[in-house]
Amino acid sequence: MDKEILEIAQKIKNQGGRLYLVGGALRNKLLNRQVKDEDYCVVGITTEKFKELFPKSFQRGKLFEVFELKGKEFAMARTETKTNAGHKGFEITANKDITIEQDLARRDITINSIAQDVLTEEIIDPFNGIEDLKSKVIKATTEHFIEDPLRVYRVARFACSLKFKVEEDTLEMMNYLRNELNSLSEERVFIEFSKALKENKPSIFFEVLKKAEVLDVHFKEIYDLIGALQPPEHHPEGDSFNHTMMVVDKSAKLTDNLEIRFASLVHDLGKGLTPKEEYPHHYGHEIKGIDAVEKFGNRIKAPKRWIECGKIACREHMRGGIFYKMKPSKKVEFIERVEKSAIGLHGLQIVVYSDKLSSRNIDSGSIDFESIGKMCLKEVNGEFIKNKYNIKQGIDFGNKLRQERIKWIINATNKT
Repeated sequence: MDKEILEIAQKIKNQGGRLYLVGGALRNKLLNRQVKDEDYCVVGITTEKFKELFPKSFQRGKLFEVFELKGKEFAMARTETKTNAGHKGFEITANKDITIEQDLARRDITINSIAQDVLTEEIIDPFNGIEDLKSKVIKATTEHFIEDPLRVYRVARFACSLKFKVEEDTLEMMNYLRNELNSLSEERVFIEFSKALKENKPSIFFEVLKKAEVLDVHFKEIYDLIGALQPPEHHPEGDSFNHTMMVVDKSAKLTDNLEIRFASLVHDLGKGLTPKEEYPHHYGHEIKGIDAVEKFGNRIKAPKRWIECGKIACREHMRGGIFYKMKPSKKVEFIERVEKSAIGLHGLQIVVYSDKLSSRNIDSGSIDFESIGKMCLKEVNGEFIKNKYNIKQGIDFGNKLRQERIKWIINATNKT
């Protein structure tokens, strides 16, 4: 344990209190995962006494006392009583008589309801969180789980991060909260969503929400993909939802860029708008999906650039998949258009790779437009035209540039 933390714990003990490591830091420590942010719970002394002992601590938090000291977070032990609907509808009680067990009882899931005494290293585990860590299962700590709708998305996100299953009773509690989910701010929903998108298998987040039957509340466009049948010869994985889950997971293997992962997630949203009588075909889904991306992105307050990348992925991913079947002039138009867009050739290439390679054994070279496109743009640029034709910018200049790029593409294609 850090020497400075031990000194803080000893000062608290000298005043009749105890200091405990709690939350995600202890959970990750027990799982032998990297510990980033350390949270501590202070028991047995008043807030005033803590301030007196540590005058350099910085207090933050409007609803309850949380202090920042030595780059760590220290919260006074507290209990919570539900008073109103929503994530913030609680009455907070914090005093020196609240025990560590009472503080742990207010927490969301058992694997987050464990504490370790900083000085003695004794583990306090009244809700069998360690057993659940070993079993790789997520369980609600108590029935108080249903008092906070944000826990629905936190559970889905933890399942995604830890690759744990969610217990059936907890899934039922999540479903019980579906009517309160709309009380959450879009910003809070986006935070949990974006954290899940950072994981190496984002699909788990959506699969858990699907099992809890709450996916349609904030992620309706994803939900609408369930049951949207596809041609089995091209999509042996099943419906459009299954396909999309495979695509977003594939993109997570290919890039850390969240806007590209988002684009991969939403590239087929148009399939959720296809009339059932047209199944398994989805004519024009690449155009229909553009508005769906806009609605979805705005609902969860996604960054504008994410939304723009998603819209481009919708519109262009089908063309990217048949790039080598295009006429040379169409190839040049595609290359120029996509490279100037928010997602660029590199981003769209990842979307197309994820789309085509997630469920089928396809030669990636047959759908590689990025390398030839970037080479074309590099070798046949404005300087090339200026030197070859000795002309200035204008309509004729643009026409010459396009013609030379078409020639370049023809030659490159003949070489291959």
